Amino acid sequence: MWNKIFSQLNLIRFGLAIISVAVIILILPRADHQSFSFEENQPWKYPLLTADFDTPILRDSASARKMRDSINRVFVPFVKRDYKTEKENIERFSHLVEPHSSSQERTLLKKLLKETFNDGVLDSKLFENVASRGDHALRLVDSEPGNSPEKSRTVVSVNAAGMLSPARAFARIDSVYNATFSPDSQRLSPEIGKALNMCLAPNIVIDTATDYKYRSQEYLNVTGAMGVIKKGQRIVDRGEIITPQIFTNLNTYIEMMNKRQGHSGNHTYFILGQALYIIIVYILLYSFMSLYRSRFFSNVRQMMFLMSFITLFVVFSIAMFEYVANGIYLVPFAAVPVIILVFFDSRTAIFALITTILISSLVAIYQFQFIFMELCVGLTATFSIRQLSRRSQLLRTAIVSFAAYTVSYFAMCLLTEGNLSNFSPKILGMFAVNSVILSFAYILILVIEKIFGFTSTVTLVELSDINSPLLRQLAEEAPGTFQHSMQVSTLAAEAARAIGANTTLVRTGALYHDIGKMKSPIFFTENQHGVNPHAGLDPETSAHKIISHVTDGLAIAAKEKLPMVIRSFISEHHGKGITKYFYNTAVNENPDKVIDKANFQYPGPNPRTKETAILMMADSVEAASRSLKTFTPEAIGALVDKIIDSQIADGLLKEAPISLRDIETVKDTFKKRLSTIYHSRVVYPEMNKSTATAEAQSHEAEAEPVNKDGHKTENAG
Repeated sequence: MWNKIFSQLNLIRFGLAIISVAVIILILPRADHQSFSFEENQPWKYPLLTADFDTPILRDSASARKMRDSINRVFVPFVKRDYKTEKENIERFSHLVEPHSSSQERTLLKKLLKETFNDGVLDSKLFENVASRGDHALRLVDSEPGNSPEKSRTVVSVNAAGMLSPARAFARIDSVYNATFSPDSQRLSPEIGKALNMCLAPNIVIDTATDYKYRSQEYLNVTGAMGVIKKGQRIVDRGEIITPQIFTNLNTYIEMMNKRQGHSGNHTYFILGQALYIIIVYILLYSFMSLYRSRFFSNVRQMMFLMSFITLFVVFSIAMFEYVANGIYLVPFAAVPVIILVFFDSRTAIFALITTILISSLVAIYQFQFIFMELCVGLTATFSIRQLSRRSQLLRTAIVSFAAYTVSYFAMCLLTEGNLSNFSPKILGMFAVNSVILSFAYILILVIEKIFGFTSTVTLVELSDINSPLLRQLAEEAPGTFQHSMQVSTLAAEAARAIGANTTLVRTGALYHDIGKMKSPIFFTENQHGVNPHAGLDPETSAHKIISHVTDGLAIAAKEKLPMVIRSFISEHHGKGITKYFYNTAVNENPDKVIDKANFQYPGPNPRTKETAILMMADSVEAASRSLKTFTPEAIGALVDKIIDSQIADGLLKEAPISLRDIETVKDTFKKRLSTIYHSRVVYPEMNKSTATAEAQSHEAEAEPVNKDGHKTENAG
């Protein structure tokens, strides 16, 4: 069964890594070069860019457009005669005008239409093109009907001065017709005019294929390269204004890079390289977690948070790089160790920082500069905060991070350029914004607490405030229990510090471990003042009253929405121990009866963390120490050993990850602390009668007035 559970946990952990790699690969830029964001007539904001291969220099768009317009103005279009259109429209015209004209009129109109088609009818746009050129020339691709295209195609230059647009052809036919048949009306009949409009279709049309072919040859002077940027030659340098020509060179370079990548098949290998790089980084992270932080590695929820946090941070970094100029420097990488430190520890936080920076460097312009600066800032933030207990600490961390950014940026400018010519105040402004964002990291901490059910040190510190409503209520309703909780909190925190446990967690958990006693405070010794309500109860009922403070405490904690980590102190501080006083009393009072231990046993569970184990020991030792008659170091030492050895013998600490060495350290800490609390005081000696009389006379003499020579003055009265 355990092997099956272990296999499932491994599957989940490695599934998280695979999903993270897939998400990051999916969002990474699809190119084996750095992505750039640039605009025409704006300065180049990246370092010097040189060509990785020979790149042709093409004309910029404005110059190319101007040359094309010039070519189009003088280019003689290629056209062809559409014999089919001529024939069909002449036949169609005869059919349309037959009911509305005489034979003589039809003959003249057909003759005029044929002559017009023979001269050539152009569409309006082509007619304007011919009219705008002085030579009035067209190049005609003539194709005789009935012959194959290969044998009949002939290109000739023709004078198009006599060719007409449909409107002008209509006007000419109208003029001749009216001059012959109707000189007074000067217009065609509506039916004939309509038929003529419908049939005067252009029969000289652009030969699209041939025209495109010859026009493209002319365009070669525009699209052809004016020169070559050799491999290793400068394309653009930092701060240089991007002229239209540089803009074209950059686009040409990027386009060629994409084509080379696509044609060579290197893109797949590039993605595989990215995936392998990320996998190696994650292997290092997982190795560290499994070898040195196994308690975190075995916790699926904590690993899920760690991998999700790193993945989302990397995705955010890539998005900022892609869509915001220099946006990667707006990403507060220092927030990674700060937030991880709150829920894990410093070494895990530093390793998470390194992992995040190494993966994010895949999109950085200069990886060395990026890694150096972000590591400097992230480590500085980690060292400055150590343990986040107040939100105000984040402001100090933000200021320190900005200073680290400034110094590291200054160093990189000197290292890469040899001077400060590229030291940009704008970049410093971005670092300032970065640091301001870092100072609001506590908002993200609160969100993480809600999503993953974690409890941060900040929350624990807030809960440990004795002025909080629940602790004030405890102090008012059960003052003895409140004082006991305060003493236990101090004692447990000292022990936790001695063995490297979570001091803040122990201190806070100890303050709340007995809140269940508020329901019936009089049943507990520390709250009694001469009256003992257990005197009239049988041992089993008394035991039930005592045991119920655990379940009552859990109910109060649930109502007040205390974190689960605090509730564990309530449920585990007695473990599955026995209320020995009442159990022994029951056994003594009923020597012939078998007493069921279950009726005198706490619900548990036994302590499962170092912190709850420390609380169990501190709680029992502090309570027992109140019954000591003498507070010599020997008596205190014997009491501590007896209490804790008894808990070990009863198996109450066997589920807690605490070693015997740690337990001995805890014992020594308790002994020293209790000896300090209950130290013997010095007995002040009483003054005898003769000494008291002499001292009184001395005080009276000091009170008599003296003159300026030091002699006593006489009382004038």
